[in-house]
Amino acid sequence: MSRLAIIPARGGSKRISRKNIKDFLGKPIIAYSIQTALKSNLFDEVMVSTEDKEIADLAIQLGAKVPFFRSKEKANDFATTFEVIEEVISDYSDKGINFDYACCIYPTALFVTPERLQKFYKFLKDSKYDCVFPVLKYSYPVQRGLILDENNKMDMISPEYLNTRSQDLRQIYHDAGQFYWFYVEKLIKEKKLWTNNTGSLEISEMEAQDIDTIEDWKVAEFKFQIKNKQNI
Repeated sequence: MSRLAIIPARGGSKRISRKNIKDFLGKPIIAYSIQTALKSNLFDEVMVSTEDKEIADLAIQLGAKVPFFRSKEKANDFATTFEVIEEVISDYSDKGINFDYACCIYPTALFVTPERLQKFYKFLKDSKYDCVFPVLKYSYPVQRGLILDENNKMDMISPEYLNTRSQDLRQIYHDAGQFYWFYVEKLIKEKKLWTNNTGSLEISEMEAQDIDTIEDWKVAEFKFQIKNKQNI
């Protein structure tokens, strides 16, 4: 069974300039994802999908492959993760190379470990889901969420839950934004990342951090340093 790791890393990050190769505690942030994928010993190929030559050169130095560059259409602000995956799979297919399984790992997924990739790969195979990925609990019940109008007047999204105890509300989760393991044939057929046969496993808040702002970056550094001290 052939397995591919896809690390999507375009060069045009807007909120944090050159985010995917920005130095994170001593090395480019993308290095963590590449090295984790390689150390997992799960993949026949670890590749980086990018339109950017600097990112491509760095990825190759770190041990990944860049067998082709991403198209301009899939490197804009509106291209979805699935569209990037679909292009990668298609480009390999044009070369006569096909994979049974693939894992899309984001270039800023600092907290992913080889062991977690192995655990989720086993979960994918055992569960027979089309795709699996890690999730986090929302820290506050979203059913009691608020919205504000232009005058800062408050209203509840779901006023029927005004007097419901938090512990009586159903727990809701969100995508941890780290990686997706999937059966290549099934996702390409469905033409979407999340099918109606998708599974998830929960991870903790200390095992993930979305990085969209400089504040997020600082929080990620803090968490990463704490995590590494605990592992010493």
